[in-house]
Amino acid sequence: MPWQRRYRAYTLEKALVLGAESRARVADARLYVLVTECLCRASLVGTVSEALAGGAQIIQLREKNLPDRELFEKARAVRELTRKAGALFIVNDRPDLAVLAEADGVHLGQDDLPVRQVRRLLRPDALIGVSTHNLDQVQKAILEGASYIGVGPTFPSQTKAFGDFPGLDFVRQAAAETTLPAFVLGGITFENLPQVIAAGGRRIAVSQAICAAEAPKAITAKMRTLLDRAV
Repeated sequence: MPWQRRYRAYTLEKALVLGAESRARVADARLYVLVTECLCRASLVGTVSEALAGGAQIIQLREKNLPDRELFEKARAVRELTRKAGALFIVNDRPDLAVLAEADGVHLGQDDLPVRQVRRLLRPDALIGVSTHNLDQVQKAILEGASYIGVGPTFPSQTKAFGDFPGLDFVRQAAAETTLPAFVLGGITFENLPQVIAAGGRRIAVSQAICAAEAPKAITAKMRTLLDRAV
């Protein structure tokens, strides 16, 4: 029964102490930008600067194929930009580099290390996000102490290939399932953002729509305005 599932999730959240402080740090964020330099029209620094100026509240560095030294240098550059802007900085997949770059946390996929083990490597208030694709994964993320979740994929994406799309139905389910900060992800654009909002999404994680834009600051500001109006 839906109410039973919601009750179980609520009970888990109320009982869970681990990660509570980190969840509070991300609670007010609405717009999360994932940046991979080779997919950006401008440079990494230029794109991040524009996104922050437009109202992005979280920046994730998502680089899968760089040597560690180069990735560390890019992470440090993004850390400085986000620190000056008062925004949060997340490193994808790499808790070790997140620590070295003084990031606010790390984002994990379903095949990465478990949240509980990763949290042992980070400071107590560090953010740990988890990508989820179904309700079982949402409940597992809650139980393990995730700070926030990614919900999707919602639409086809140009930055990552998916074999299955939970779509807007999953957005609706996740919105009813948990009060954990949930960022809807996967192919979100300014044009389809109203559909996400109508489905109950109040936070989004965006990559291509901002990184490949001719004017990243302008599109970021437009998306942020829609999200703020929906609160």
